[in-house]
Amino acid sequence: MTPQPAPAYKRILLKLSGEALMGEQTYGIDPAVATQIARDVAEIQGMGVETAIVIGGGNIFRGVAASARGMDRATADYMGMLATVINALALQDALEQQGVLTRVVTAIEMRAVAEPFIRRRAIRHLEKGRVVVFGAGTGNPYFSTDTAAALRAMEIKADVILKATKVDGIYDADPMVKPTATRFDRISYLQVLEQGLKVMDATAISLCMDNRLPIVVFNLRTPGNIRRAISGEAVGSLVTA
Repeated sequence: MTPQPAPAYKRILLKLSGEALMGEQTYGIDPAVATQIARDVAEIQGMGVETAIVIGGGNIFRGVAASARGMDRATADYMGMLATVINALALQDALEQQGVLTRVVTAIEMRAVAEPFIRRRAIRHLEKGRVVVFGAGTGNPYFSTDTAAALRAMEIKADVILKATKVDGIYDADPMVKPTATRFDRISYLQVLEQGLKVMDATAISLCMDNRLPIVVFNLRTPGNIRRAISGEAVGSLVTA
């Protein structure tokens, strides 16, 4: 058996959108997709990588969309945060079916279903080889789950944010709409902000820039991509200083 290459990152934060869990459906959670994500995460756990996950809620409820239709923004955002907890529980179940010990940690206290977020306890879980799934965003309205991912990554001292998307990196235009769009292999935080590229929102990018936390944007739909990114292979686009 060939020896595994040493991972390029020891502790990572994987950012998944709620839409990632939908697969080809228009709503909700596709169990097959959750299982595939769980397999990919189990694979890197086997390499000794400490893994934390922040998940969005857009497959169930989007606070921004609801507030645009007249709902109070704070109320809509709290509903979106609760949707992320539903996703976190689904992911926990998929991970545990792959034999991966998992803890759901939430920014809004709900003791019956998840642990409250206590920074040192979350880090302890990671050190013990458990996957930590962060639900309920930052616990505050007006902040996206991208910002939650950046914040949690700083708090747990992650080496990198892996931002999972439907495309294989960052482009100067939407490649689904414009086939001639060019892909960036590397790009700076400032370029992302100046060009208004839809990587993560500006708050999240600024937070990563201030703390020099690299972001790898890659295609989640290619099985094994998480492992490749962890191994330091050129997968997707890298955002650095």
